[in-house]
Amino acid sequence: MRINKVVPALSYLIFEGNQRLKVETGWAKITPELEPLRPGMFYDLASLTKVIGTLPAIAQLVQAGKLNWDDQVKTFLPELKGKNATIRDLLTHTAAIEGYIPHRNELNHAELLQAILNTESFGENLAKNICYTDLGLILVGLIAEKVTGKPIQELVTETVIQPLGLTNELSYHPPVQGTVPTELSKKRGLIRGTVHDPKAFVLQEQCGSAGLFGTLTGLERYAHELLENNLGGLLTTTMIQSFFHDQTRMQGMHNRSFGWKLFLSRGKDRHSVISHTGFTGTFMILDQQTDQGLIVLTNRVHPTAKNDRFLELRDQIIASYLNEKEKS
Repeated sequence: MRINKVVPALSYLIFEGNQRLKVETGWAKITPELEPLRPGMFYDLASLTKVIGTLPAIAQLVQAGKLNWDDQVKTFLPELKGKNATIRDLLTHTAAIEGYIPHRNELNHAELLQAILNTESFGENLAKNICYTDLGLILVGLIAEKVTGKPIQELVTETVIQPLGLTNELSYHPPVQGTVPTELSKKRGLIRGTVHDPKAFVLQEQCGSAGLFGTLTGLERYAHELLENNLGGLLTTTMIQSFFHDQTRMQGMHNRSFGWKLFLSRGKDRHSVISHTGFTGTFMILDQQTDQGLIVLTNRVHPTAKNDRFLELRDQIIASYLNEKEKS
């Protein structure tokens, strides 16, 4: 995988059952001085947080009867205006969330939280098209907090990370020097050990869209638990299977499940595989039917987020992987 000249650090894993190819190479940081990447370092997972942490926490609440996918959001967050979106709509990015928050990155925790609830609304395109936004998973996290009394990141730690035995591999508070830095910011300096995403940085434990850090080993273990063991028995077979099917309210196939984006395999049966990406340069693809997966972690935003070359290569790698794995 030749993207280590486009990003400083590259850690990736390709697996099929117990067979695996694992590589960790490059530089943890290149400024203000070079620092080699060390095996087992944490990466800012960015939006992988949505599916690795927030989704299984919500799914457990659904299994317990405390939530339903088709519960109306306003039942829990009555401040929100507009049409009657559901939790399903939030998770499939079909909620048509609208609203502009001026000077969003200048607001403190309380101000940003209130701005989200008082400014955002559900528009006319509700359940009519897909528009990816972090706000859906932020709102889902706030709903979970209403139900459990615990901020979403605390809930994920207690109901997902700890039961899986991954506290040393997945964390919202990783060891700073054991973490791969992200952007060199004028406002925050070199961002290391704290979340890169601006909204997550402000909302902290109340953010369900980003904030999780992980190692390649941690994601490898997580992937196998999801594909082979119903996420360590935390979820039912039926729940796991639901992740591999379109869950939008729109007719037809729209390649959006709960949290996950769907790709069709290149095999004869064209079964669905799940995938997700993260702004910091992370992505993963998982195929339950063949017990195969690709996990890629980079710090493509170091030292600057202006790195579109990686995004082009990422799409090429995903297409190539989907084609090649059918030949294995």
